[in-house]
Amino acid sequence: MNNSSVYTQPKILRDKKVIKNLLNRINEPHVKKLNNYVKQLRKNGLYKIPYFDPNDGGTDAKVLFLLEAPGRKAIESGFVSRNNNDETAKNMLNFLNEAGLAREDTVLWNIVPWYLGNNVAIRAANAIDINGGLIALHKLLEKVLPKIKAIVLVGNNAQRQSVQNYLREKHSNIQIFYSYHPSPQFVNRVRGNRAIIIEEFKKVKEFIG
Repeated sequence: MNNSSVYTQPKILRDKKVIKNLLNRINEPHVKKLNNYVKQLRKNGLYKIPYFDPNDGGTDAKVLFLLEAPGRKAIESGFVSRNNNDETAKNMLNFLNEAGLAREDTVLWNIVPWYLGNNVAIRAANAIDINGGLIALHKLLEKVLPKIKAIVLVGNNAQRQSVQNYLREKHSNIQIFYSYHPSPQFVNRVRGNRAIIIEEFKKVKEFIG
């Protein structure tokens, strides 16, 4: 199943056939370096780190959306993807589409790239997690994502002061944007919250042209 129209649908990664198809594509030229980097990180520790989605822009992406940490559905599918089988991914897919951001211009990752949960629950990220994530992010931006013009810090953990300070110091040429997390807990809390996120994504679209 390599029909790109399939991936316009939310929650499609509930289908094991679709997941298998994506796993067969992790070495496509535009994502090979990214997913080799994921494999390298996995070798450095016992962390569960999802792959980059081959349907995104890969190394040609102009915008990096940096979320907080992989959720359970990302671990189940094996991908950081807007097509994962959860409401946050569904919101992300819809909001990016409504903002007019082309998928090939974007790539998704997490400030803490490894899973922070177990079979029972997901714990909150701590300072050690964030610092480890910054080390991984540094190598990602330096070696694998040379075309990034903007980074969108999505959610409180991605927006920690240490993350902002790092980006301003090491990557001052990259424009930083800030977004609330597209979880249903935020989006469904107040009627206007959905529009707030979409408006911020539209600013990113305008910036990259």
